[in-house]
Amino acid sequence: MRSVLIGLFAGLIFLSGCGDKEQEEACVFEPSLDGKGVTVSFEQLQESLVQVKSKQELVALLTREPLVRDYIFRRNEYPDDSVFINELYARFANPHLDTLAMEVKRVFGDGSALRKSFEDAFAHIQYYYPDFTPPKIKTVISGLDTDLLVSDSLIIVSLDFYLGAGAKYRPKIYDYLLRKYDPDDIVPSCLLIYGISDRFNKTSLQDKTVLADMVAYGKSFYFAKHMMPCLPDSTLIWYTPAEINGSRAHEDLIWARFIESKVLYETSHVVKKDYLGERPVTIQVGEKCPGRIGQWVGWRIVNSYMKSHADKTLPQLMAAEDAQRLFKESRYRPQ
Repeated sequence: MRSVLIGLFAGLIFLSGCGDKEQEEACVFEPSLDGKGVTVSFEQLQESLVQVKSKQELVALLTREPLVRDYIFRRNEYPDDSVFINELYARFANPHLDTLAMEVKRVFGDGSALRKSFEDAFAHIQYYYPDFTPPKIKTVISGLDTDLLVSDSLIIVSLDFYLGAGAKYRPKIYDYLLRKYDPDDIVPSCLLIYGISDRFNKTSLQDKTVLADMVAYGKSFYFAKHMMPCLPDSTLIWYTPAEINGSRAHEDLIWARFIESKVLYETSHVVKKDYLGERPVTIQVGEKCPGRIGQWVGWRIVNSYMKSHADKTLPQLMAAEDAQRLFKESRYRPQ
């Protein structure tokens, strides 16, 4: 039976159940925020960067913005300040950057929509974590250098990374990775970084298994989804509609493959890369199975756990360190 099952994966998985009709997605729980909004500090630096007229102006600007200098433009990768400033000034003096600036203006306008999206998400975090203090937001143009900096107190977004499919210039990366860089991906990406961080997501450092990583990722997706309750799953995990529908349609086969291959309790970095890492497909499961399928299965495990533990709050879930116990109590068994 095992050899028959394995033999079916490459040929069957994702070849059916992935029709053109997308499955409808319901919103998850939407709390009543009682009109309690969040106002964030939202500073747009892109025009100041593009309009620098001299190296002295650039030095002054970067001196005022040391985190932009050090993390977005990666000052420490240059041998000295002179080389760094010369290279950066040449970049901002390039006429192509004017095109990027116009594209940023076309896509993001005055920034109000992006700001509101952050404020809505942070209002949801404050609902679950009343002591949460929203970080400051700064936006820049980096010349496609660095996409994001996310910390407890500050988020810096390089908007030119997130111009979407119609942009003249896009990051030079594989197409399957470009899915992360549409305008609507900015806030979800930040929430996923928060959701995987130990600020919210408590994990056992002693548990090095694939299952522990799957559950940690699953908790981060559950967290992010509840901060943007109506965001489609496919947008959050960067799958195409066909990939998310195919994963749902063949969830039982995916799970069987994990069990057959005895993946869950592996600690090998190679195995983790195969099932959890960035790649176009998880070939170990099937030729059309999307990459990071272990993260998606971890999300399904966490959803199953919360459905069977209606008394648990989101903060209680995020504080649960024992991935093995969570998995056992999830009673996850796709049919």
